[in-house]
Amino acid sequence: MAYSSRSEGMSSMNYKGYTARLEFSESDGVFWGKVLGLPPSTSISFEGETVAQLTQDFHNAIDFYISDCAKNGKEALKPASGKLMLRVAPEVHSAALIAAQASGKSLNQWAANVLRSAAHV
Repeated sequence: MAYSSRSEGMSSMNYKGYTARLEFSESDGVFWGKVLGLPPSTSISFEGETVAQLTQDFHNAIDFYISDCAKNGKEALKPASGKLMLRVAPEVHSAALIAAQASGKSLNQWAANVLRSAAHV
């Protein structure tokens, strides 16, 4: 399990390729989380009174989701396929293409590097 605290105040956990955003509910006295990057029709959430309980419930939720999909003959959705289509203004497209060519990269390679850097991966 990886836990990270980001400067924006968001904390996250990672397990088996799934990332969850973490919150704390003062009124309920529990930590809770929600898996990010899945379609709205697929919601995975979990909670715990301690970080250890939160981590265990996160792992259990992901393991249950994967096994339930397998049991029902469905493919477990991953947060992202690796394919991304963007619509941008023509002047942005042109500037990005020029920047990519100037750096000796394809637009796809250049954009992947820019996105990786912006996402802090």
